[in-house]
Amino acid sequence: MGALTGRALIASRCAKFFKDGDFVNLGIGLPLMCVNYLPEGVELWLEAEIGIVGCGASPAWDEVDPDLIDAGGQPASVIPGGSVCDHATSFAYIRGGHVDAAVLGTLQVDQQGNIANWTIPGKLVPGMGGAMDLCAGVKKIVVATEHCEKNGQSKILKQCTLPLTGARCVTDIVTERCYFEVTPDGLVLRELAPGYTVEDIRACTDADFTVADEIGVME
Repeated sequence: MGALTGRALIASRCAKFFKDGDFVNLGIGLPLMCVNYLPEGVELWLEAEIGIVGCGASPAWDEVDPDLIDAGGQPASVIPGGSVCDHATSFAYIRGGHVDAAVLGTLQVDQQGNIANWTIPGKLVPGMGGAMDLCAGVKKIVVATEHCEKNGQSKILKQCTLPLTGARCVTDIVTERCYFEVTPDGLVLRELAPGYTVEDIRACTDADFTVADEIGVME
């Protein structure tokens, strides 16, 4: 198998944050891809805030149970030992600090660890879902995102301009170009994707950042 690139590389790198037995919430879209790249020996308890603890693989369409869906409204399954709970209990897990980590997509993220991922003013959206609760109740918030918009504008900013989902909550930012750790002193560039240099990252990143003494390679 060739080297991973793009969204697959992002998901693979995010999966390396997890430990066996972690209780994890994965956002819709790219974050859900993380389960395809878990390190050997690592199994997770995945929570869907709609009320599933122990989400399994997406079922084949001829095996779909219409009563089991994930937070994105897609068919879901439950692994052996998993359970279904009411909405209030599901959010109690999040608000009570019982979820070990969450991986979220985003519209913007900034060098202070702020995230804006739920709305663009003037556009109709169904709501923020559980994202605000996750940002407030989970200690490790990993942002998984393409580095830039389609127009080339950086999504990693000095300061978010869209309405915030959470303030100073992001701990890590993973893109197809690099991995930043978010520290009290700002962003630290920890790893580069194959083919990228520090100068490349500076050229495509609006946010300020420092560079780790030793830079790893994303894989």
